[in-house]
Amino acid sequence: MNAGRAVGLLLGVAADAVLGDPERGHPVAAFGRLAERAERVVYRPSRSAGVLYTGALVGGSVALGSVLERSARRGPATQAALTAVTTWTVLGGASLGREGAALARHLESGELEQARARLRGLCGRRAEELDRQGLARATVESVAENTSDAVVAPLFWGAVGGIPGLLGYRAVNTLDAMVGNPSSRYREFGWAAARSDDVANLLPARTTAVLAALCAPVVGGSAAGGWHTRRRDAAAHPSPNAGQVESAFAGALRIRLGGRIDYGHTVQTRPVLGEGRTADGGDVTRSVELSRVIGTVGGVLAAGVALFAGKSPLKPRR
Repeated sequence: MNAGRAVGLLLGVAADAVLGDPERGHPVAAFGRLAERAERVVYRPSRSAGVLYTGALVGGSVALGSVLERSARRGPATQAALTAVTTWTVLGGASLGREGAALARHLESGELEQARARLRGLCGRRAEELDRQGLARATVESVAENTSDAVVAPLFWGAVGGIPGLLGYRAVNTLDAMVGNPSSRYREFGWAAARSDDVANLLPARTTAVLAALCAPVVGGSAAGGWHTRRRDAAAHPSPNAGQVESAFAGALRIRLGGRIDYGHTVQTRPVLGEGRTADGGDVTRSVELSRVIGTVGGVLAAGVALFAGKSPLKPRR
């Protein structure tokens, strides 16, 4: 049956690349609306309320995935179809590439106001005071992190957990984006969502960082630079996962990332990752190209993992 899962993952990757996100009735958007309603009911400035909120929504997503997975056992074709549709809906590679490429065009044309507006749709940073280099740096960092969060991680969990893994991971990552920030409202309530996202992305982030180094030569980058910079600089980043991919992208593209970041509710000064020149619009384009290559390779690897998992020697013989 895992052959159906493998094929479904590949079809889902292809659908995301060709079709992009569904224009109407996106399931992730529907989940977000449900999460907003649930927050209004259960919100308290406490970790226990946040654990209840996160556990109920993630658990419900996994339960729905389990129902779909059981339906998929009717045959490999059914499993491939259901896995493909689910993979397509949870992946964000096409939208990430589209937004990153549009930002690069605005930067190359000197259209800073348009670039600032685009950046707000890509990440939660304040963009009003960012100059061209600041916008380019923020975009490369966002492309790097989202390559892990929106592409490699869903594929990883789809490979090892099937449809429940796909839906469960997307629920965790969406909740982290909604309530996992350290603002005064969510510092305690969002703790469970933020920590769950950290755990869910431990292996995918490191896989993404390795792939960034390995794939760097395809976009004219440096494999050795990606590997060396990740080993040297990743631990200095406050995030156990974002530091992995951002440092790998910085080294692979031979640029510097890091510095002051204003989220509105908090301001951080992050350590410098990499060495060399500051990012520009051309580096944004290369980061998008690298992200796309990683997504393609990641899809193939995920299919391979799914096939390997289906050939366990512990399966009873008939």
